[in-house]
Amino acid sequence: MLYSFIIRRAVESDAARIFTILQQAFQEYGKIIGQTRLEALQETIDDIRREISEKTVLIAEMDNEVVGTVRLDLHDDKAYLSRFAVCGNSRRIGIGEALMNAADKYLTSKGVREVTLHTASRHTALMRFYYGLGFFVEAIETDRGYLRARLRKEYT
Repeated sequence: MLYSFIIRRAVESDAARIFTILQQAFQEYGKIIGQTRLEALQETIDDIRREISEKTVLIAEMDNEVVGTVRLDLHDDKAYLSRFAVCGNSRRIGIGEALMNAADKYLTSKGVREVTLHTASRHTALMRFYYGLGFFVEAIETDRGYLRARLRKEYT
């Protein structure tokens, strides 16, 4: 089946829809890794509006519904990727990969040489996904109370 979706930069009016996706995805993430007090679940719609104005937030839309999001924070030639989420019923149709490809294209256009992210090292599906996109484990950290892999991807 062919699915049609678009990737675009978020605007402040998207914040409530992004909030819904993040709540769903990070509640699921928390169950998988055995954590309930995740920073992403504490974010408010106003926090997301502020992040949209201060960082680059990309969203995926399908049938006028936001079905995915990713946040990029640029610092000179480095970037940090966070709040990557795709709605449960929209997974495995290429939305996550399209979001990440759009992020890559944006980052390289801005002269970014490397991007990092954190994910639970025990979340095998996400680890496989990121490996498939060219990320590698740079370190394992426990600062949030669980094993988090710091992943890095370099652009040449």
